[in-house]
Amino acid sequence: MLVTGANGAGKTNLLESLHVGTQGFSPRTRADAQLVRLGTEGARVALTGDRGGRALALEVTLRSQEGKRAKLNGATLRSAEQLRSEVATLVFTPDRLAVVKGGPAARRAYFDRSLSRLLPGRASLPVEYAAAVGQRNAALRRAGMGLSTRDAIVPWTDQVVRLGGELVTARLEAIGLLSEAFATRADELGLPAATLDYAGEPPTLAALDLRLDRDVERGVTGLGPHLDDVSVRSESRDLRTFGSQGEQRLAVLSLLLAEAEVLAERRGVPPLVLLDDVLSELDATRRRTLAERIATIGQTVVTATGADALPLEPAQLLVVTPGEIRPA
Repeated sequence: MLVTGANGAGKTNLLESLHVGTQGFSPRTRADAQLVRLGTEGARVALTGDRGGRALALEVTLRSQEGKRAKLNGATLRSAEQLRSEVATLVFTPDRLAVVKGGPAARRAYFDRSLSRLLPGRASLPVEYAAAVGQRNAALRRAGMGLSTRDAIVPWTDQVVRLGGELVTARLEAIGLLSEAFATRADELGLPAATLDYAGEPPTLAALDLRLDRDVERGVTGLGPHLDDVSVRSESRDLRTFGSQGEQRLAVLSLLLAEAEVLAERRGVPPLVLLDDVLSELDATRRRTLAERIATIGQTVVTATGADALPLEPAQLLVVTPGEIRPA
């Protein structure tokens, strides 16, 4: 599906609403108040479709003073974010370049989200580990201020070691699942010999005990997978440091296409793919390569300012004007 319209017409808002309706949150902001039109008290996204041949109805409602609510096929969910475990949606926006060009935290967050989609049985690991680190840090600060003894740190150290080891293992597995498809898709787009390198090691009691004095002094846990990084490379070049912005864009696109491919294989149902303003900075050859690839990965919604941006005939062409979406 190709969505066209002038700049500022609302194309990105449409993609954002699809993301909210399928994932329960916005890819742009975590402040739900920003999703509600000024002067109104709430917002609602309702979507219908099918998943593996079965009817699917999704609804997300936001109201001031009431929080956010979601329904799946009429049944109310415990939280809107629970939609993520039911429906897979992948999104590219221009600010996604931070996955490659940004700092380690951006890459950790990206690959931990991928881990949650690819390995749903371990989807809670990143959150559980982060909570354990937070509790250990709080215990370190209390000990540093003389408000508790170092014995209070021990249970949280044990948790960090256990959950940290499980998280490193899960990350290695998820990155292993993506690596081959990532290299193939990147090569198609003209980014040769692309690799994902994660050298994380499980934290140990011995290593954490060895640096306990420093951790107490600083009030933070200075070792573990919360500090790890994933290198995105092409021909051994780290694209964060030695890649052009065009290469960084191709790397992010290749990651998204690779995950879409792996998700379809593992779940039997392809994800919804949202590509915002992805064509404007690609040359004609890469635009055609991308168009041919997305035609094979399930439903994809692409935005552009004009229909000529996509070199192939879309299955559906929509035109967005302020406040209206209509078939071309």
